[in-house]
Amino acid sequence: MSADKRKCGYTPDSSFVELAVEVFGMLADATRVRIILALQDAEELSVNHLADIVDKSPAAVSQHLAKLRLARIVATRQDGQRVFYRLENEHASELVASAIFQAEHTLGGTPRHHHQDRAGE
Repeated sequence: MSADKRKCGYTPDSSFVELAVEVFGMLADATRVRIILALQDAEELSVNHLADIVDKSPAAVSQHLAKLRLARIVATRQDGQRVFYRLENEHASELVASAIFQAEHTLGGTPRHHHQDRAGE
């Protein structure tokens, strides 16, 4: 296994624990996870483009994006009437990737992400 072993360095009594729980709560929604996955490889995307990608209505995606924006997970750029969204930083994408990797472990066997690590060695 060659997974990243980076640690945050905070202790269990850190004041950031509660804030981390809020971040996990914000990410505990399949549509929001799909939005983050869609944005991870894009510079920025419009609400309509994201709605097409995640197969939800623009109104629903807009509501999820508003919550992600308040949590400072996504940032916006306005161009006339259109608003474009991008990830604020790489951390939400890393959290989603780690959660998906953990989910792969629940299936048993050697998860796909471990095969990919070995392929580059």
